[in-house]
Amino acid sequence: MKIASLGFRTDLMLLEMGGSVVTDHGRHLVVRTPANPGFHWGNFLLFESPPQRGDASRWSASFEAEFPEAKYRAFGVDGVAGSVGDRTEHQALGVTAEVNTVLTADRLVSSGAAPQADVRLLTRDDEWRQVLELHFACYGLPSDSDGRHFAERQVAGYRSLCEAGHGSWAGAFVEDRLCAGAGLFADASGLARFQNVATHPDFRRRGLASAVIRHAAQRARLPADIRRLVIVADPDDDAIRLYRALGFMDAEQQVQLHKAG
Repeated sequence: MKIASLGFRTDLMLLEMGGSVVTDHGRHLVVRTPANPGFHWGNFLLFESPPQRGDASRWSASFEAEFPEAKYRAFGVDGVAGSVGDRTEHQALGVTAEVNTVLTADRLVSSGAAPQADVRLLTRDDEWRQVLELHFACYGLPSDSDGRHFAERQVAGYRSLCEAGHGSWAGAFVEDRLCAGAGLFADASGLARFQNVATHPDFRRRGLASAVIRHAAQRARLPADIRRLVIVADPDDDAIRLYRALGFMDAEQQVQLHKAG
């Protein structure tokens, strides 16, 4: 199965670099992350086209065969136009569609005024601990220990990728406090994917997110020459305007069908 979507191509790039296993079944891929079985978008099926009339039973049976213990459902839909398929099949599967915008840039717009922050690549233990704290500040503390452990595993996975030479994490520090951050990762394909751009709620609208994105693009330790930068955003989120201002342009739409467990 040849993947058209830059969103999914770079998703799978990150997952495989982190130890996920991708199995090709011709018309769909099975993505499995043994180290993190609770990660929905690390354990999902990617189909070559959106569901059409009568596909729900086949899709559901395929998912249950691969992930018999899972209460959730997660299906990716390859393509670039954002087609979600037959809505009646969504109802039969119990899923809702999420369509995100994939943006790309060959180079970023040059910076304006420098932010009042120390922008650098993360290297120390205390800096990586603050990545987790920033995540909780932006998205809230998990309601249970499973949620916290999931976030801890995710940050540890990003750090492992950086230390293995697959990318770097840039942070903006104010008085040695991490106030914004972003990761940038790449393989030998010439694509580089930004991940988890975040700014602490108390430090927004100060140019920090723009600064860490630019810094990562300029200074990240990447394994190959990069021809295209990729970032994925919710089309209704304010962040997408920031990415466009940096020189990213809308390239395609990425479709995910999901049912929470």
